[in-house]
Amino acid sequence: MPLALTGYEIGLLASALVFIFFALVVALVVPRSRPEFPSKYLGWFIAACIVLFAAQMTAVVLLAELGEEEHEEVAQETETGEPTPPTEPPSTEPAPPTDTTETTETETETETGTTEPTGGTGDPVAGKDVFLSAGGCGSCHTLADAGATGTIGPNLDAASPSLDLAVERVTNGSGVMPPFKDTLSEQQIQDVAAYVSSAAGG
Repeated sequence: MPLALTGYEIGLLASALVFIFFALVVALVVPRSRPEFPSKYLGWFIAACIVLFAAQMTAVVLLAELGEEEHEEVAQETETGEPTPPTEPPSTEPAPPTDTTETTETETETETGTTEPTGGTGDPVAGKDVFLSAGGCGSCHTLADAGATGTIGPNLDAASPSLDLAVERVTNGSGVMPPFKDTLSEQQIQDVAAYVSSAAGG
């Protein structure tokens, strides 16, 4: 999935850019005007390096902890599962009689016509294309069937999300994962959720 920067990630990026800028300045710019640098500024130079290094490592540790918490949350929801709705018992009332003409017309339409596709169901084959292209899911998630090795989001093979959970996560997002309800169509969301729920853990 496309990368959505959180506060921790912005902090990590900012500290990295400052560190790089500092290194380039003291290596390329300052020596031209002050060849003796750092000499008498050695203490300040070392202190600045320590502060920047500590800021960079702190941002890395915080981001790693956030990713681990997100993975544990998805794994717990998957293990808990969602209740299956009760199945209604079949009706025992006799069907109303129909005349011969209506029966004949119905049989003819069944033989020559085509059945309309049922809405709200996903196509795993089309979903794989969405996972690899339109959704860009492989950049953030690991899924062996798709050859994806992303590490920003949860490992889908390990989490093995249900169809309903996959639809909810793709639609509304969670944690570092952004919502895709405005990016993908409803059918694309159903397709990619069907693919992930059927291919994960395989």
